[in-house]
Amino acid sequence: MTTTGCGAEAARKTADAVGHADAIMAALTRASDKASDFGSAEVETTTEIAANGGKPVSMDGTYSWGGGAALDVEMDTASAQMQSLQDDPTLTMKMVDGAYYYEVDPQPSGPLKGKHWMRIDVSAVVGESGANSIADNADPTAGLRYIGASKDVTNLGEETVRGKKATHYRGSIGTQQVNASGLTAQEKKAAVKSLEASGGKVSLDIWVDGKDLPVRVKQSGGGMTVTMDYLKFGGLKPITAPPAADTADLTDEVKKQRDQSLNQ
Repeated sequence: MTTTGCGAEAARKTADAVGHADAIMAALTRASDKASDFGSAEVETTTEIAANGGKPVSMDGTYSWGGGAALDVEMDTASAQMQSLQDDPTLTMKMVDGAYYYEVDPQPSGPLKGKHWMRIDVSAVVGESGANSIADNADPTAGLRYIGASKDVTNLGEETVRGKKATHYRGSIGTQQVNASGLTAQEKKAAVKSLEASGGKVSLDIWVDGKDLPVRVKQSGGGMTVTMDYLKFGGLKPITAPPAADTADLTDEVKKQRDQSLNQ
């Protein structure tokens, strides 16, 4: 009788745990699907890199993923190491069509003479694998689905973020969990690439509001922590490249500098 009772209690606890995990996965999947459908968002992003002393670098503006990854943000000129080309303490940085565009002051001579924009291929800055990872993981809300599929997530309860009541979820995910998940082959490939760029495993904190939309996503891994706050979803203007006539392409120069530093 006692053995039967213990067995029934164990089965009930197991069922509760499975149901709880399934509920978390369903909540994160709903948030991912709903946010993904918007295709763009107004965001505030902070990046901290341990190798650079952990000093936060902020970028505020628009993130678009409907037709590939694109950014149009304001950032600190010093953090971008662009003081020699931009007198203003902040500058506009765009990422669109596989390239970064930095707003600069027209220079009196050289390739930037009379130009207001500098263009550099994404691959010249982060390498081919990094550029492919950005392209494959264009949707910044995909992490919600990845971590939900891992089932290694805890519901930390309700908190207030940017004035909104939101449920805080925390978990981590690695390549083994991704490969064992129910994600599609394409989603697994994109997730694994993203994880490889972050050292093979990432920790995620996600806050989801009452409308099933993410308010904040914080991702840590590979010595880097990125926090993205979503201020508004959808209804934003498409992100376009600056006029070609007002842009100087410095991709070759940056590639040469990068190759030299790697060979030292």
